[in-house]
Amino acid sequence: MSANPNAATAEQQARDEEQARLAEVHERLARNLRAIEVRLQDYAGEIREQKRYLWDARDEMDHIEKIAQRESIDQSERSAGNLADRRRHLQKLQRSPYFGRFDFARADANAPEPVYIGVHHFFDDAAGENVIHDWRAPIASLFYDYETGPVRFEAPEGTVDGHVHLKRQFRIAGERIELMIDSSVNVVDDVLQDELARNSDEGMKNIVATIQRDQNAIIRDDEAQALIIQGVAGSGKTSIALHRIAWLLYRYKDTLSSEDILIISPNGVFADYISNVLPELGEESVREMGMEEVADTLLEGQYRFQTFFEQTDVLLQKDDPALKRRMQVKAAPEFLKQLDTYAAQVEKNRFQAEDVWIARRLIPAFLLQEIWERHPTLQVRERIEQLLREVEQKVAMEYRYDLTPDNRKQLKEGVRGMIRQSTLRETYRVFFDWLGEPELFRRAAGGRLEYADVFPLIYLKMKLEGIRSPYRNVKHLLVDEMQDYTPVQYAVLRQLFDCRKTILGDASQSVNPYSSSHADQIQAALRHAKKVSLNTSYRSSYEIMEFARQIVPNPELRAIERHDEAPRVLRCKTRPAETEALRGEVEAFGQSGFNTLGVICKTQKQARRVYEALTGTHEKLQILDAGSQHFGAGVIVTTAHMAKGLEFDTVLVPEVSAKHYTTELDRNLLYVACTRAMHRLVLTHTAAPSEWLPDA
Repeated sequence: MSANPNAATAEQQARDEEQARLAEVHERLARNLRAIEVRLQDYAGEIREQKRYLWDARDEMDHIEKIAQRESIDQSERSAGNLADRRRHLQKLQRSPYFGRFDFARADANAPEPVYIGVHHFFDDAAGENVIHDWRAPIASLFYDYETGPVRFEAPEGTVDGHVHLKRQFRIAGERIELMIDSSVNVVDDVLQDELARNSDEGMKNIVATIQRDQNAIIRDDEAQALIIQGVAGSGKTSIALHRIAWLLYRYKDTLSSEDILIISPNGVFADYISNVLPELGEESVREMGMEEVADTLLEGQYRFQTFFEQTDVLLQKDDPALKRRMQVKAAPEFLKQLDTYAAQVEKNRFQAEDVWIARRLIPAFLLQEIWERHPTLQVRERIEQLLREVEQKVAMEYRYDLTPDNRKQLKEGVRGMIRQSTLRETYRVFFDWLGEPELFRRAAGGRLEYADVFPLIYLKMKLEGIRSPYRNVKHLLVDEMQDYTPVQYAVLRQLFDCRKTILGDASQSVNPYSSSHADQIQAALRHAKKVSLNTSYRSSYEIMEFARQIVPNPELRAIERHDEAPRVLRCKTRPAETEALRGEVEAFGQSGFNTLGVICKTQKQARRVYEALTGTHEKLQILDAGSQHFGAGVIVTTAHMAKGLEFDTVLVPEVSAKHYTTELDRNLLYVACTRAMHRLVLTHTAAPSEWLPDA
């Protein structure tokens, strides 16, 4: 409250007016919900009557009448479904009707009108007016993009000019205003700081009340064919990408549905963590899968292969220079070019056309070769069938002769004999002989393909055999953790998904620097790609981000100035003493009021050992591994690899010793672990600390 009595009175009066307005909105919501309930009951009765009539009069109606009656029932059910959706939206608005207000006057208007912004739109049927505007509506962009003063936005009818006279933000719980701030700037720091200071939840939260101007530009970008978001740790890039999906579903609701969108995510836990965001924003959940599932589908289950998780774990368990080099070579842009050259050579030499005599009629080799080369994108089976069709047409035209079934069989066997082709696996293995480096192809445990070989094999299959994409119905693809995918993987995705894409990640958070990509490489791999950067970190306190920036320096990173307790580094004399220190921190967390604590380890083996040591310290203690599918409150023991994209109120990082964290990979893992923390960060070690650990 202001020190000026007059200002204080004005502030209280404004708050009282807003509280009265909120009460009116709740009354309107309740009235509309009651009307919806009546209409839904009417629909239910109408549908029952229609179905009863269809049954009772089934013998008297002809086919056309039955179809018309069924269509009438379907229409009634669709209308009832739409009304039920509206009921859900209004019930959600009852919990928090809106979060923003601005007073807007069009250039041709005399007086400003208040515009309230919420998660959903609310049109009062009885009054015939808009009460709350959806945050995705064109006019709502003024709330995010402008201060008070002259403004402009793009509406369906064209460009609208005007003036914003007042801007106000709220935090509302039910029928009570908890926070109200007047501001002349876009989405003020007080509201943002208030949100950032809150404890973590069991899932990612929506950020509609605190979207910043640069974030809003990304969310509402409807021009980029492929949008690449390079965002520092805690910049909200995943949340922004999901809000972008929600905005696209709103913007193109007539041509785009949740069924048309696919998310490629790093693991099942992360998929669960983000699963509530779109439903919170009023949209259906979208399909999600990992790259391994994509690979298994494309290879039709014919090849067993190592997973990305297993590859990373092997890399962390043993320092194998040969393994690192195999990964580095296969992640280089030059490797993709070499695959293209090799595939072209294999394609050129694998079909050796010969003259064929069918029914004493010559089919010359040059004709077969010409037809074969005309269809390089077809799968081999389809390519042979296409060649046979065109030869048959040619014979009919040139010789006026129709091939018999025996003729076709003879021709097909002859063409098959002209194909000089090994199995796909053998053709891929020979590629490394062709490179002069056969040692680059090695099997993983159990005779499986190494993960680094999976997508090069798929790419070669695409080039030589053709792959009919099973994802042709996808209209928008979202790829998270972009830094963990290679140029070859992006080349595969480009061919599989001929649609718009949103690609996001952070080069500083690669858990495998030997097999990763940065934004410029991805931009080169995707046609017509636009790159944007998010350099402000919102997740962690200023003290935590400054600590993390000493581990992996980034001059472009800007930490939001939300201050909290400085990170602590605990040096323990022995391993048992370190275990006791960890147990003590977990027990203190149980009394802290925080919701989530992440104990982030380097390897899965270490995570299992730490999990066993912490047993009994907290009633909600769980460990995450490759098969985990759920993220919940409590104490979660995991690895930096599995923790990417997640956030915790408190983070413990055990065994940060010189012996345990030594390589550049370890440095990246330590950075990822530290940047998962929102409010508290504690690291422990015995003996000498890691060289990557800042002085604390």
